[in-house]
Amino acid sequence: MAMALTVFIVDDDPSVRDALGLLLGVRGYRTAVFSSGEALLQAWQPEWAGCLLIDIRMGGMDGLEVQKRLADIGNRIPVVIVTGHGDVSSARAAFKANAIDFLEKPFDDVKLVAAIEEAFSCERRQREELQQREDGRNLLKELTPREREVMRLVVLGRHNREIAPELGISVRTVEVHKARLMSKLGVGNVADLVRIAMLGE
Repeated sequence: MAMALTVFIVDDDPSVRDALGLLLGVRGYRTAVFSSGEALLQAWQPEWAGCLLIDIRMGGMDGLEVQKRLADIGNRIPVVIVTGHGDVSSARAAFKANAIDFLEKPFDDVKLVAAIEEAFSCERRQREELQQREDGRNLLKELTPREREVMRLVVLGRHNREIAPELGISVRTVEVHKARLMSKLGVGNVADLVRIAMLGE
């Protein structure tokens, strides 16, 4: 069961945390607030999903470092950076680290909500891609070693007549393996087979 998307608010200013929590809560967003990057990282659960709304400059670990630490453990949660100290180099660093948006305090509520919605859309896409990859890997596990060999060569663009001598089998046997593997994977053409193979990598 997928966890509801949450806005993880990280700011060392309690008044900003409270204001953001109230503003987003009134608009129906689920929120979780943290007073520092360290507090967020200490509490972090791999299944958490949503977006990170984080101040770029805080006492202790800054927002970019938190983003980097999460990426280092394999989490690519979308990030919206907020700051009271906006400058070009900070904005550049944020976007280079794949931030969705960079908002200066005091920020416009409409822009904030738009940035969060964009981050949530990004999170949903990432989760769908991960699920598709997992589904692809699971489908590929159903193939026999010979079917995987045939698939690998088909994906490389080889024709049945080229595959047969390479594997030391007849063209008819290649056709049988190819038909079985395509049936197991639920695909009707080579393009879909290539897509499944790429997802399963």
